[in-house]
Amino acid sequence: MSDDRREVRTEAAPAPVGPYSQAIVHQGLLYASGQIPLDPKTGKLVEGEIEAQAEQVFANLRAVLEAGGSSMDRILRASIYLTDLSLFPRVNEVYARQFGAGPKPARATVGVASLPLGAGIEVDAIAALRD
Repeated sequence: MSDDRREVRTEAAPAPVGPYSQAIVHQGLLYASGQIPLDPKTGKLVEGEIEAQAEQVFANLRAVLEAGGSSMDRILRASIYLTDLSLFPRVNEVYARQFGAGPKPARATVGVASLPLGAGIEVDAIAALRD
């Protein structure tokens, strides 16, 4: 049995902060690891309100998807992790802008006690590859 998994790496998104891949492609799907609001140029968390953090998370996710042969409009399922669920409506506004008028991905939003490096938000996704 061959291993047809392919690792995705791009400098346009932050390097992993642990022993994992930015994404793995397998059988027509891209499994993107969680992205936190790290600036890929500085390696530091983005300062500011949750909207700025969410925008950086989606920019990072977009970069990983594109490097792996997918895109935001090919996301099938996303998970959002927030350390403060009272910010959910504000994150939801950013999320809605990211996906436009078309069908939105299936999604879960989970409140968590903490995230890596003290981030307030993390998003992971599963996406279909482009045809």
